[in-house]
Amino acid sequence: MQRRALITGINSQDGAYLARLLLEKGYEVVGGVRVGSQGSLWRLAELGIADRVRIVPVELLEMTNLLRTLERVQPGEVYHLAAQSIVGISFEHPVYTCDVTALGTLRLLEAIRTINPKIRFYQASSSEMFGNSEEAPQNEVTPFRPRSPYAFAKLFAHFATVNYREASGLFAVSGICFNHESPLRGEEFVTRKITMAVARIKAGLESELALGNLEARRDWGYAPEYVEAMYRMLQQERPDDYVIATGETHSVQEFVESAFAEVGLDWRNHVRIDPALLRPTDVHRLMGDATKARERLGWSPTVRFRDLVRIMVTADLKRVVG
Repeated sequence: MQRRALITGINSQDGAYLARLLLEKGYEVVGGVRVGSQGSLWRLAELGIADRVRIVPVELLEMTNLLRTLERVQPGEVYHLAAQSIVGISFEHPVYTCDVTALGTLRLLEAIRTINPKIRFYQASSSEMFGNSEEAPQNEVTPFRPRSPYAFAKLFAHFATVNYREASGLFAVSGICFNHESPLRGEEFVTRKITMAVARIKAGLESELALGNLEARRDWGYAPEYVEAMYRMLQQERPDDYVIATGETHSVQEFVESAFAEVGLDWRNHVRIDPALLRPTDVHRLMGDATKARERLGWSPTVRFRDLVRIMVTADLKRVVG
């Protein structure tokens, strides 16, 4: 029998790449999108798989919708990627962020427990939960110190997943993914904001890029590799949580320098600091230790920082200049 997976947030970067991966593995893929967002499926179209995925409305604020969706779709696996996932916006809309990202996950877990507790569940946790950790690199036992509404909403969802695994016996796992990027990343995220600006500046369509904190350091990986780790987590004999990361850390400034260098420009001639883009509380340094994923999942990244920047700049140049 063909395996069936439900991906919430399939219209996201990770959702599109994961859908492609599962289709390649012979799955029937059903994509859940927020009510009214059915038109935002450009990523699936760009990957050439839009006509191979069945789309259903999934509303994380509405328990009845989640129950009915699980009854109708009857998935064997649920990959829960949907969230209010922009850290900056979470400061402006903390209650909404928590209702969607934290309580939305709780509603989905409870719906699974009610409809079919044999469904295997993946929760997209985040390295932002570590905040300004005193330990580096961070692994599965590093204490969490969230620094934003997004981060503490994700932390709630993370521990809800752990609790449903331990108390209700669900096959529920969390992937604590560090930053992962690609040409399908939204322009509201700093990496894609940078690479798109570089392409437009190179094409003479813009002259300036406004950014906030250039000193923040992140562990940046390549999204298509990270969805492979998500898949592998749900294929294990026992459920567990895993850090997914490259083990390298680079500053926003390094990303800027590398992106502008790809097109032969000096970033200092085009970048200005806008205080309005600084967050009330920021995370200074994140770097993950994916030893557990390497040893148990057989997963390790191959695309490194410079290659990632090159992939993204090249794609955006093609979008801008053809």
